[in-house]
Amino acid sequence: MNNAEIQIQFPQPGQWDEFTLTPIYQDADGYTRTDRYTADEIPAEQTPAMAAVVSALVGMGEDWQAVQVWARMGKDVLTLAEDGAYTMIDAVSLTVEAVNPQGGRRVFTSRDYPEFIVTDPAAVDFFKYFTKQNHE
Repeated sequence: MNNAEIQIQFPQPGQWDEFTLTPIYQDADGYTRTDRYTADEIPAEQTPAMAAVVSALVGMGEDWQAVQVWARMGKDVLTLAEDGAYTMIDAVSLTVEAVNPQGGRRVFTSRDYPEFIVTDPAAVDFFKYFTKQNHE
C-alpha cells in the first residue's frame, strides 16, 4: 500500500512530547480515511517506535527544529552477503519541515539526513498500525 502516510505536527518546535499524529490511508472499501491522535492517545506499545522517529529528528541539530513530519512506507536496500547480494526491506522514510531561530523554513529529506530512512522493525510496525495495514 503506497498511498498511505503519517503526518506529525509539533506545535512547539523542539518539544517532542507534544504533537498531533494524523495517519492518512485507504480503508478496506477504498475510501481515504484520516484519524488524529495526540501524544497522550498513542498506545503504550507504540511509544518506543515514536521515540525512534524523534531520535532521528533530534539529530538535525539545534539550528533547525521540526514542525511537521511526513512518514511514508517504502523499501530500502540491505546488503547481506560478501558477494554484494542484497535484499529489499521495509523502511519508513521521513520528510521534515523545520524552522530556525531566524525565521527560516526548510524541508529536509534522507538526502540531507540518511537517518531519516528508519529500518527498525518497530517503526515499520508503527506505520502499519496507524495506517491500518495490520488490521485489514
